[in-house]
Amino acid sequence: MKTLTRAEEEIMQIIWDLGPCTVANIRDAIEEKSGPPKPPHSTISTMVRILDDKGFLGHKAYGRTYEYFPLVTRENYSKQTLRKMITDYFEGSPNRLVSFLVQENDLSLKDLSELMDQLEDDEPTSTN
Repeated sequence: MKTLTRAEEEIMQIIWDLGPCTVANIRDAIEEKSGPPKPPHSTISTMVRILDDKGFLGHKAYGRTYEYFPLVTRENYSKQTLRKMITDYFEGSPNRLVSFLVQENDLSLKDLSELMDQLEDDEPTSTN
C-alpha cells in the first residue's frame, strides 16, 4: 500500500467520515472544519484523482459528476502507518513504541493497569 501526503490523508479522513461523496461534499466538510473560504474545486478534484490513481479511492460517474468512495479502510491504513512508524522510529519494536508512549504521556501505574485490563478484555478467545 502506498503512503499518503499530509494533504491526501486529510482528504481521506474526510472521505472515511462521509462515506461516498462528491468533490462538493468534501469542500463543504473542509469549510465546516476549517472555516471559510472553501478550497478551490480544482484543487480538491486533483487530489481525489490522485487518491483514485493511488488505489485509495474508487469512483462512480453520474454524467459529469463523480462520487468517490474509499477502497482502503481507515483501520487498514492505520495499521500500515503504525507498522511503518514502529519500523522507522522504534527499531521494529512495538515494546519501544509503548515505552515511548508511556514516558511521553506520563502514564501512572493505574493507567497502565487499566490499559492492560482493556487489552485482556479485547483479546479474542480461542474456540477449542
